[in-house]
Amino acid sequence: MMNDHSRESQSTRHGGTPLVAAIVIAILGVLGILIVDHGPWNRPHVKTAVVANTTTTGEAARNAGATVMPTEPKRQLEPDAPGPTPIHPPTAAPPAQDF
Repeated sequence: MMNDHSRESQSTRHGGTPLVAAIVIAILGVLGILIVDHGPWNRPHVKTAVVANTTTTGEAARNAGATVMPTEPKRQLEPDAPGPTPIHPPTAAPPAQDF
């Protein structure tokens, strides 16, 4: 008598759980890095000249022989550039083709 073991010999292992867990951990790690590096609390802090002079920036500038000075405020309206205004050449009609 012969036993039919064809169904019993098939693998009943499910290997998807560790793979899914690894993918979830990788996605959460990438999202965490993006949030920490590019979050709203991680903006560059601009120092005024007065504050920069009293901190290590001013000290380093003085040691190098430089001074920290405030920048001039930018004008609200910029003047027009001197000279003629650039004109774009007209679009040429495509050449006629003989078939």
